[in-house]
Amino acid sequence: MTEMPIDAPPSTNTRAVRLPEIARIFLKIGGMSYGVGIIGIMQSEVQEKRQWIGKEEFVEGLALVNMLPGPPGAQLSIFLGHAKGSLIGGILAGVCFILPAFFFMLALSAAYVAFGGLPTMRSAFYGIGPVVVGIFAVSVYRLGKAAIKEHSQIAIGVAAAGVMFSTSVDLIVTLLAAGFFGITIFNSRRTGIILLSALITMIAGYYVADYFLLQHVVLAAAPLRFSPGGPRLWEVGVFFFKVGAFTFGGGLSMLAFMQEQVVNQLGWLTPKEFVDGLAVGQLTPGPPLMLAAFIGFKLFGIAGAAVAGAAIFLPSFLMILSILPLLNKMKHLQWLRAFMRGVGPAVIGALAVSLVQIAPHAAPDVFTWILMALTVGVILLRNVGPLPLVASGAVIGLLAKNEFVERLAEWAWSYAQKLVTG
Repeated sequence: MTEMPIDAPPSTNTRAVRLPEIARIFLKIGGMSYGVGIIGIMQSEVQEKRQWIGKEEFVEGLALVNMLPGPPGAQLSIFLGHAKGSLIGGILAGVCFILPAFFFMLALSAAYVAFGGLPTMRSAFYGIGPVVVGIFAVSVYRLGKAAIKEHSQIAIGVAAAGVMFSTSVDLIVTLLAAGFFGITIFNSRRTGIILLSALITMIAGYYVADYFLLQHVVLAAAPLRFSPGGPRLWEVGVFFFKVGAFTFGGGLSMLAFMQEQVVNQLGWLTPKEFVDGLAVGQLTPGPPLMLAAFIGFKLFGIAGAAVAGAAIFLPSFLMILSILPLLNKMKHLQWLRAFMRGVGPAVIGALAVSLVQIAPHAAPDVFTWILMALTVGVILLRNVGPLPLVASGAVIGLLAKNEFVERLAEWAWSYAQKLVTG
């Protein structure tokens, strides 16, 4: 018997079966994803293992979320849930992806306030970091094989990686340029050249204006006006909604903007408290922007954490779920197909750069580099899922950071060096 489509009438039980599946998968992903590795785990769990969408469509989703303001990880979860379960599936996937991070952050924030330190979690992350980056590396490799099929696409991918690695050009500009090159190569040379010329003119005009104004005007950067007694709860919500709606560049740029506003402009947190919040965020699975919940907790307790956490992700739901129906109707257009054939390789190039930049931080020593390499080998040779790998990484991190084990490892390393040097 063939399975009914997701948009079947309410009288069927297909939706009741599929929506719990979406919820279960994204609760799982949200509970074991760290940093840039979120993309790798989503690709492994949703695209590779369950094949809800093809590799090319997954890359298209990555391109879309990287060209929008807001957190890419949460937006990608909404994109994938929408592909499986339409509007309700997108909402459910996004909410379930965010919830584990929120509850982790809530618990860790309370522990931080109560005890001021979380050494055990730091030890676990010592092993989790290289494992997650290893999963991410395999995903970049697999997606690259699907997205890059021609010599011209290889050139676009390499050029995008070079631009992202060696310059400060924004990712959105890089992806737009790659898409316009795609139109030039695969659809209409005249249209592509016109679009590229317009993009170059706009960028030049931006830098000229920036030079004369001596500051970068950002709509979201205007600080809120607060009453003398400090912010009220609704004002915290408005602030984080603006951060989610108007800050481009992904998690890192959004964290930088939050630091500037929350610490320097608004004085909600001290510099040390903000750094501690970043550390707690590193111990929390899911999107890094759940730091908003830490800030909200420091200001208003559980209510502040809930308002701040919800506000910073709400724009992502509104944008993705309003754009996707339009994109689905436009997929047959040849110029859009050509645009995506150019953007796809550029996304892979940008992911490769992210991998190169994050790897030294996730693997700070020889032991963690070996752990990362073993993760890649196990996935490629045995196709093991992310959950057992991440759990194993946490256990290895806890053991490796045990004082006795550390001393034993130092002795073994010293002994090995003596053998090599004679």
